[in-house]
Order: sequence, then C-alpha cells, then structure tokens
Amino acid sequence: MTDTTMAGDILLRPFAGPDLDWLVERHQTLYARDEGFDDTFGPVVRRILEEFEAGHDPECEGGWIAQRGGQRLGSIFCVRHDATTAKLRLFLLVPDARGLGLGQRLLKTCMQFAQGAGYAGMTLWTHESHKAACALYARSGWTLTRSVPVHSFGQDLVEQTWTFRF
Repeated sequence: MTDTTMAGDILLRPFAGPDLDWLVERHQTLYARDEGFDDTFGPVVRRILEEFEAGHDPECEGGWIAQRGGQRLGSIFCVRHDATTAKLRLFLLVPDARGLGLGQRLLKTCMQFAQGAGYAGMTLWTHESHKAACALYARSGWTLTRSVPVHSFGQDLVEQTWTFRF
C-alpha cells in the first residue's frame, strides 16, 4: 500500500535508495541529541536499511518516507518478523513534524500494509523514554509485552516490546 495522496501538504512515498544516508544521519543526530546515544547507533540503522534495500519482498515488506515540498519529515518500515508477524522498524519524525498527526498517519499506513499483506499481527522494539511513540502505540491498540533494563548505545535504557493482533 502506498499513500501517494496529499493530506494537507505531506506526501507518504515509498523508501528509495537515496533516502538511506538521510535516515542514518537523522537517527544518529536526533537520538544523540535527545537520548544521549553514542555513535554505535547510526551503524545499526545503516545495517537495517542496507538489509532492507538488498532483499526486501515488496509483497510483504515496505518502507515509507513522509515529505513536504521535497523535505523529508519521517519514516516507517514494515518487515517480516516471521511467517505470521510483521515488525515495525525505523519509525521516526523530525522535530518540526511532531504534533501534526503524522505519526498516527505513518503508523496507520504501516499497520494497514501489514494486514493487507496477510500478517496476523505485528511487533516492535523501542525504548521506554520514547513516551509520545509509546502513547501512540497504546492508543492504537498495541500491548506492551516486555520491558527490560539494558545498557545500549552508551546509555542505561529500558527496552520495550509491543505487539498488535489484527
């Protein structure tokens, strides 16, 4: 499913190769600034994107970039976790795009794609500190199924796993 309509003036379009470096840079910069993540985070994002670009199945995996006037505002990806479960990945909104309902729109697009691809449910991994995203997941019917303290990316964090059943 590709949302190529303009709601307001924000377009959701499929991820393309030229978006890769921008996504790595935005993730690294924003997570360093907002969460104190060290420079090990960007390479993780790059690996995820390179694996997606190299071998995703467009029938059951997709990535979307939100943009306005050619300026990228955010992303979301749906990838295969297993035969019946999709995994939400790389959900990001730049600060200027927050509070516009764009996060809900991206999440809905990803979930509709997963359901249309035949998945019975979805899963995602995040951190407790991402309060706005976690609140959005809860409002959208996701369930927090795991919460574990860890030390990752140079920080003491609480990793969370959320799940959704269609």
